Amino acid sequence: MIWFMDLNGRVALITGGSRGVGAATAIKLARHGCNVAINCNQSMDLANKVAEECQSLGVKALVVKGDVASNLDCIKIFSETVQSFGQLDILINNAGVTRFINFQNLDDVKDEDWDRIMGVNLKGPFQCARAARQSLESSEIGVIVNTASVAGITGVGSSIPYCASKAGVINLTLALARTFGPKIRVNAVAPGFIEGEWLKKGLGESYEEVRNKKAQEGLLDKVSKPEDIADGIFSMIICRKVTGQILTVDTGHTIGPRIGVGI
Repeated sequence: MIWFMDLNGRVALITGGSRGVGAATAIKLARHGCNVAINCNQSMDLANKVAEECQSLGVKALVVKGDVASNLDCIKIFSETVQSFGQLDILINNAGVTRFINFQNLDDVKDEDWDRIMGVNLKGPFQCARAARQSLESSEIGVIVNTASVAGITGVGSSIPYCASKAGVINLTLALARTFGPKIRVNAVAPGFIEGEWLKKGLGESYEEVRNKKAQEGLLDKVSKPEDIADGIFSMIICRKVTGQILTVDTGHTIGPRIGVGI
């Protein structure tokens, strides 16, 4: 008998769900019958469009405004979600921010960069997990998936604070898996280069050059799209015996160049 997790009627909350990976994940879960709460802090119009697309797939969808760097907002986000749906089964900690800062320009890294990046990227997932714990423990499938980054593994990314925050997310994933087991599983995905607005805005005119370079260096001769990362998140949800693991989704870029035959 092939066992497959049925997500029909389940409820997932996706932070940073108005665009990119968050939006792709919400839509993928909706296609599998999962009701979704879409959190965002600023882009309410985009979040509402994602919710409408999810509803068109036959599920319930809710948009919940809030800044995950604020503990009070986190409590409100989860209170509104559970009040609306009556349950919570899945938490996707996807909200993230950065500022593109050349690594050599140490003086350009300001206190507010550390505060904002660590607040959203690292403190946010902790606060959301804490706020969601009771509801997830009541679920038969309680699971958390954090969006980390290969920047947290390689130390290469948009800025030093961003790399440090994503390294923290990886460590947080391990710590929470130990803390929340056996009732709640906690995993993470670590994306590499992702096509889309985030990097287009950050890289500016060099976007295409960097994209092509990353594609050539990846073992699959490609870079990822948001939907590819959503696939990774989905796999971490439905693999019921997996916890405390980090799934790298980077088309093989991180492990280095391919090796020629006979070498």
